[in-house]
Amino acid sequence: MLLQMIGCDHHQAGLEVRQQLAFDGSQTRAALAAWHRQFPATELALLSTCNRVELYAAAEGEDSAPAAEELVASLLNFRQLPQEQLASQVQTLTGSEVVRHLYRVTSSLESMVIGEPQILAQVKQAYLHAHQLGCTGPLLHELFQSALRTAKRVTGETSLHKHRVSIPSVAIADLASCVFETFDDKHVLVIGAGEMAEETLRYLRDAGRAQIHVINRSAERGRELAHTWSGTYHAWDELWDQLVRADLAISTTSAGQPVVTGADYAQRVTPHRHQRPLFILDLAVPRDFEPSIGEDPGVYLYSLDDLDHACEQNRQARAAELPAAEKIVAQESSRFVAEINHRATTPVITGLRAGLERPKTAELERLFRRLPDLDAASQAEIRQFADRLVNKMLHPPLESLRDASQNGPPHGLLDALKRLFHLED
Repeated sequence: MLLQMIGCDHHQAGLEVRQQLAFDGSQTRAALAAWHRQFPATELALLSTCNRVELYAAAEGEDSAPAAEELVASLLNFRQLPQEQLASQVQTLTGSEVVRHLYRVTSSLESMVIGEPQILAQVKQAYLHAHQLGCTGPLLHELFQSALRTAKRVTGETSLHKHRVSIPSVAIADLASCVFETFDDKHVLVIGAGEMAEETLRYLRDAGRAQIHVINRSAERGRELAHTWSGTYHAWDELWDQLVRADLAISTTSAGQPVVTGADYAQRVTPHRHQRPLFILDLAVPRDFEPSIGEDPGVYLYSLDDLDHACEQNRQARAAELPAAEKIVAQESSRFVAEINHRATTPVITGLRAGLERPKTAELERLFRRLPDLDAASQAEIRQFADRLVNKMLHPPLESLRDASQNGPPHGLLDALKRLFHLED
């Protein structure tokens, strides 16, 4: 079995490169279909998120597998990107490296925000897309299913995923949830359309089915963000009306002074809300909302300074859980690699057993013909003796194969056994 992974993530490539390589759902299906026609003997799955683009490939042997350079070329060619500029930023992994990497990715140990929960669903979806297109088989099935089991162990046996580790995750999961029991049908106003706003919306979408409304000075970017999250874009002059309607406001503009002053809020918003709760997450530097707005009845105003302490506590709690998570990944990846390597020995083991069973059966038949007066009980005892003898003879080579499989495919030992016992491929 030959495993390969080619791709890039936020460790190797900047956002500009990752954006060029990114695949949406329809592009993923088209690419997998094209690559499956190009490499019909290879199982394929494509994982594309905002932080990574990774193509996984598996084949029964090296002869039937494409070279890593071919996979890289196929990836870049599909996106119509120059190989001479980007090939150096594409990472290549093989064998046990692929197993460990996928386990770490699925367990969120490779995420930009370690412990974030979205990646598990993204890995599941990536495999499902490939499976539905007929691009997977038993090799990738076992790899991805074992990766998902490993992630579940990390979630169940450590507290890594219980600690919020980013400002948006702390704001939504730990603070806003104290104000709202559910985010279903809540009116969410996003002021500005930067990366922080998008990350906050990602956590919010996991928490419920909120109604997203975007206001941004750049209509093009505002409409793009609203479309991404199935929301509605509003012109900048609708700001005050949207603040009146909002349950949750997320502000991430790059304005040099407050977008909403205390005086404006008191005059244009407060009289129309009737103390209905409003959670304001001000992620802008400098602030978009003047601090005095937080004194208004029903307003819960949090700035970056307010959230920093909570985030630091969560980072420390997360760091304490990393060794346990890494240990689980190491255990599971070693177990999977050993099982795959041992599977390569199955034909030789089958040949060894068959090679000893044939003469055993022939000799027993010859013995029973020469001793026709043996009763059934005596024959059974002799057969049992022969079986035990064969098993004892097989034990040393089988143990050697199992031990050798822990460190990689035992090609040398397999070749030696084939020659010694005249086993065919």
